[in-house]
Amino acid sequence: MAILEFISDDDFLKEVENLLSKARAQKTKAEKTFNRNVIDPFGALFEAQSFPSHLAWRNSEMARQRQKTIQNHVGTFHQKILGHVEGWEDMNIGSIIDLVNKDKKIIAEVKNKYSTVTGGDLAGTYQALSELVSPKHSGFKGYCSYFVNIIPKKTERFDKPFTPSDKKIGSLCPINENIRIIDGASFYSLVTGRFNALREMHNALPDAIEFISHDRFKEDHYVLPNREDFMQYFNLAYGDE
Repeated sequence: MAILEFISDDDFLKEVENLLSKARAQKTKAEKTFNRNVIDPFGALFEAQSFPSHLAWRNSEMARQRQKTIQNHVGTFHQKILGHVEGWEDMNIGSIIDLVNKDKKIIAEVKNKYSTVTGGDLAGTYQALSELVSPKHSGFKGYCSYFVNIIPKKTERFDKPFTPSDKKIGSLCPINENIRIIDGASFYSLVTGRFNALREMHNALPDAIEFISHDRFKEDHYVLPNREDFMQYFNLAYGDE
């Protein structure tokens, strides 16, 4: 029986292993380069009251630094997972767009969290998508473009025209039904045809992480700690579907 209905076990486990490898490498790097990073000496003193020791604060600061980097890799993880779904193509990092479905005429820019792109950069994202799907563009003429926020700002599903504020013109970007913004759960549903695809993937991750830890990293006794506590965050991000 397949782990997930929409991609192969090999592809799913490969992407889990890739992300775990990056997380492990980032941990090692953070430990080696901690003293080379500029630490806010004032902030550290004010934060000290919340920790029982300097070591506890230091470990928390390293975790914070690692998390910021890993979140970028998590966005790529979603891009890779979705790129394995039949009919979808991962365009890889550095391309003008992240995902393409030529049959459905859809392109997508995938970001892990709503706050990844803010302010004037949102208008820039709109303009980039607009140029890609404009009638003058030979590659994606007639396509629908999506700006994907895997983790949305609010616990609700949405798929609507993307109309960020553009400070240059002093108003919202014009409505274009082919330039849309969508949450992660809705986009996984659109890509896979399965309403709960993102939840299914999230539910499969703990066992996959434990399997990779045992099989690939030879950490035979690893068990994801406090699994139920960690799993609750899905509902907090996406609500009860």
